[in-house]
Amino acid sequence: MPVYLLTNELVFPPPHLASEEGLLAVGGDLSVKRLLLAYRQGIFPWYSSGEPLLWWSPDPRFVLYPQELKVSKSMKQVLKKQQFNITFDTCFSDVVTACRRVLRPGQSSTWITQPMVAAYCRLHRAGFAHSVEVWNSETGELAGGLYGVSLGGHFYGESMFSHQSNASKAGFIVLVKQLQTWGFTLVDCQLHTQHLESLGAKHIPRSHFLQLLKENRQKQTVRGNWQLDITMPPVL
Repeated sequence: MPVYLLTNELVFPPPHLASEEGLLAVGGDLSVKRLLLAYRQGIFPWYSSGEPLLWWSPDPRFVLYPQELKVSKSMKQVLKKQQFNITFDTCFSDVVTACRRVLRPGQSSTWITQPMVAAYCRLHRAGFAHSVEVWNSETGELAGGLYGVSLGGHFYGESMFSHQSNASKAGFIVLVKQLQTWGFTLVDCQLHTQHLESLGAKHIPRSHFLQLLKENRQKQTVRGNWQLDITMPPVL
């Protein structure tokens, strides 16, 4: 399959034209308008420093339906012990920067380049990107977190980090439980990880994912900060 070269025009080729690996297009920019257009079509940017800007739409897609969240007995105990305080949107740039600094197995460099950090901070200021902060209850230090993009009833997860065991899991669980109460219907995890599979994420065909995106366009996006401070564990 050909890989499409983007111009300054705000348009993407149809996602089903992506390569077998999921690569769809090269080039373009990381403007707020282009990123929102990409997410609405099931496309996301992913590239390393020194590479051109690459856009992906993998098949199958790895997603989590909030009602299918799995919380292990050990994680329920972690939450009940209140080892962490969970906040939303209190230090977005710190969370993205922490995700950028994580060394991941099999990767010699990070895909969260400085232009990506700046782009998602712009999305945050525009009210579409959100962070979850996990604080150590005793020390008050940032122990973990995650960030992503919210459109309609979908949350598109981007990255997470953990400086303390179970911190990112705790943040993700609290986020998904909160999304349930807000009526969200899907968390896009993009690509498979054992970490997210253990929490209930699974593969679905890209064609089905794109149909869910089409239905989601009818839902209103609530923009702005998710100023939510959770000091008690959610009901699990």
